[in-house]
Amino acid sequence: MSRYWIAIDWGTTNFRAFLLDKQDVIARSFHDCGLLFVEKNAFATTSLRHLAQWLQDYGALPVLMAGMVGSRQGWQEVPYVTTPASTASLAAKAFPLVTPWGGATWIIPGVSCVSAFGLPDVMRGEEVQLMGLNALHPAARHAVILPGTHSKHVFMRQGAITHFSTFMTGELFSVLSEHSLLGRDLPPQHEDRLSFLAGVESAEQSAPFSHLIFSARTRRLAGDIAPEHVHSYLSGLLIGYELAAMPGTDDIWVVGSPSLTARYQLAAPAFHLTLHAADGDACFLRGMAAIRALLRDTHP
Repeated sequence: MSRYWIAIDWGTTNFRAFLLDKQDVIARSFHDCGLLFVEKNAFATTSLRHLAQWLQDYGALPVLMAGMVGSRQGWQEVPYVTTPASTASLAAKAFPLVTPWGGATWIIPGVSCVSAFGLPDVMRGEEVQLMGLNALHPAARHAVILPGTHSKHVFMRQGAITHFSTFMTGELFSVLSEHSLLGRDLPPQHEDRLSFLAGVESAEQSAPFSHLIFSARTRRLAGDIAPEHVHSYLSGLLIGYELAAMPGTDDIWVVGSPSLTARYQLAAPAFHLTLHAADGDACFLRGMAAIRALLRDTHP
């Protein structure tokens, strides 16, 4: 097995590639060219353009890709693995891809389940972070929050994903702050801890959702929230509303960027939750390494 390889997280908005020596990152390449910005027949040329220097320096390296690149709108649709989903089941269903550079390349499948609310649910990319979290912090059971555009509340047993539920927290924030009355005619926004916590406190009241979010306007009009802190208040509302759905448990992990996990940790005490933060990139890379250990560097 080659000591050098490439891990790629290719999502809706971003392309993030990591050049690794075993499990050590030796270079990174991040670009704003997610699925929204790539034509269906341009995935090969786009990836080759961003990987060209590494392939020139190291040869046709093995590559593992995860995320929306494996969706119906991506490079190659890779069927979901149904829960329970483990490192082994993800590796077994990894799709071998033919690429312009000729090296062994796979797309990791996503995961599907029936949520805690009895509805169908899916993830692509987060499953790799979850396998990495289990490798870094093994336990018989995990309760995990993966915040982001589509936040996930996940439950695992013996390293396998058993079920999860998606909350469109990040996307709702974007839509409401940029395309609704709540975000209209606002001055430049500044982070404000007290306004964020006021939003969290409002979310505790269990008001109907559409009434709750309208308070981002009415509390501004009443002078309770400064115009430059509306985004902080709205963020608190949405994160608080999401956390209200998380059942109380002693050990909950929150996996993501330090800035985002800190927001969730700040809101958590209002719901009697304690969150332990784990770096999203570290979990992603550890999960990719665990899956790669079960693959070969040449296609079957």
